[in-house]
Amino acid sequence: MKTGKAAAVLVVLVLTIASAILGITYLGQYLKLGLDLKGGVQVRVQAQGDATKEEMDKVMSIMNMRINSLGVTEPSIQREGANRVLIELPGVQDPEEAIAMIGKTAYLTFGIFDEEGNVGIVLDGSHLVNAQEALQPASTQPGSMQFGDEYVVRLDFDNEGKQIFAETTQYLVDTYPNLSIYDASYSGDWRRNIAIFLDDDIISVPFVSVAIPTGEAVITGYKSLAEARQLALLLKSGALPVPVEIVEKRTIGPTLGADSIKKSQTAGLIGLALVIIFVLVVYRLPGVIAGFSLVLYSVLLLSVMALIRATLTLPGILGIVLSIGMCVDSNIIIYERLKDELRSGKTLRSAINSGFSRALWTIIDSNVTTLIAAAVLFWKGTGSIKGFAVTLSIGILISMFTAIVYTRFLLKNTAESGLFANLALYGVKGAGK
Repeated sequence: MKTGKAAAVLVVLVLTIASAILGITYLGQYLKLGLDLKGGVQVRVQAQGDATKEEMDKVMSIMNMRINSLGVTEPSIQREGANRVLIELPGVQDPEEAIAMIGKTAYLTFGIFDEEGNVGIVLDGSHLVNAQEALQPASTQPGSMQFGDEYVVRLDFDNEGKQIFAETTQYLVDTYPNLSIYDASYSGDWRRNIAIFLDDDIISVPFVSVAIPTGEAVITGYKSLAEARQLALLLKSGALPVPVEIVEKRTIGPTLGADSIKKSQTAGLIGLALVIIFVLVVYRLPGVIAGFSLVLYSVLLLSVMALIRATLTLPGILGIVLSIGMCVDSNIIIYERLKDELRSGKTLRSAINSGFSRALWTIIDSNVTTLIAAAVLFWKGTGSIKGFAVTLSIGILISMFTAIVYTRFLLKNTAESGLFANLALYGVKGAGK
């Protein structure tokens, strides 16, 4: 008996059991549940006035960009009629923040004051290339009344926008050389300030202390980096092509709820148990290894989904249950090949090597065809259909790993350890060598 081989098998099995225990204990808190299982926020927006199909398509595209910036996975965004969009956000932590970002038109403009205090627009958001939140030290703000660091949003314009901004700041410095930041703050003389508007609301009125030849603009006055980030995300996603109005907003409970989760868990466990019993009866010792392979497969699948922050919907759970059955297919192909090789008179070690090599391309071919179907579902599907495709694809890839690498390692080392040489343990009568 080779004790090293037996010890390697024992260590791998102990690690598999430990990972299963840890998975049962901790994985549930990291899995995100979909709208059908956990509930969320439903918002219905309507374009004001007439809107073309192209404009509504752009509205949906911008909404999707904003929602994904919030870290919400698998939102549902659907057209309703000619000028409405229904948005469903699963499991959002701050519904009001999400609703506020959805409803913003995010149209940015810059203006300067004339002698009467009226504002003339000199630059708009069409020239904006990027917006980024930052912490700006007070020492970099000449003439500023700030006595400490402040949170800002830095704006990057295209070449034309930079030139306009540089010319505007130079004009203000040359035209009003005697005005200071104190005049704007205490006497209300804003002629040397630039007014920054978002959706017709003034969000900042910075004083132009010096001309800015590089055309770099900074929006100040935020209380936190998160607040600055929210504006940066709005500006980066672009302005909506038409004004929209939120006509309905509500928090909705799960359409399926905890009962469906429990039933799905029960179905998964029953399916896993029945599959393990089947392979144990038919394939005996290899069936035991297949059982450990299925346990590891389940833990790895849920771990990957938690790692990529995938949203788990009921169709996604269906994909998991389905992939458990598909996972054991690879093991069955391998074990049937192994039994054929043993019946032909080969030794146990030779039969294992030959069985795996003969089954390898069959396993790859069958799984690749399923991956192609999953890719088409992901490409053409939406919402829960995409979730099913992602879950199925991840399951297929992990099942190939567990069958080709994990199962082979255990089976080969078990045979080489000399502990289980009787071919009856592999479903074949005879004595092993």
